[in-house]
Amino acid sequence: MIDTQITENQLLEDLKKKPNHSAFNILVQQYQERLYWHIRHMVKNHEDTDDVLQNVFIKVHRSIGNFKGDSKLYTWLYRIATNEALTFLNKRAKQYQISSEALQDRLIDSLESDSYFEGDEIQLKLQRAIQSLPEKQQSVFRMKYFDDITYEQLSEITDTSVGALKSSYHIATKKITEFLKNI
Repeated sequence: MIDTQITENQLLEDLKKKPNHSAFNILVQQYQERLYWHIRHMVKNHEDTDDVLQNVFIKVHRSIGNFKGDSKLYTWLYRIATNEALTFLNKRAKQYQISSEALQDRLIDSLESDSYFEGDEIQLKLQRAIQSLPEKQQSVFRMKYFDDITYEQLSEITDTSVGALKSSYHIATKKITEFLKNI
């Protein structure tokens, strides 16, 4: 049985010892579900989310020694997950030779037939409303609304001021409200 109640500092110390598979297993146990849903809100598809999540943990495993501790481990993981998901989406759009917006439309359309999607018509409308936002507002809205990340954590993840993030979130919620009223 793995002790998952160790502190972040102890976990980081253990992770930096080579090789330490049990510490990495604890890291995965502690963060995989939250990272899964963060990525899932971006890429929409379960199988693609699993692939991106696996890439995130591979990247974390390879670069944990370079983690300086300037931010919390959690925010560092979210930054990696966000970047990996965006890279995946950009590659997929290029693969299909379509714009990022067109790809998002396709992904949302495919949600209805996704056996892992547990949402209803309201969830689909919300996804369409979020997709209508500029990319930065989408990202801020998702992390604040779905993941309940604080503005301070968002600031570390996105390297954006707290004031700008509050403004972005406020504007995003207004746009989503308007979008939902008009459909």
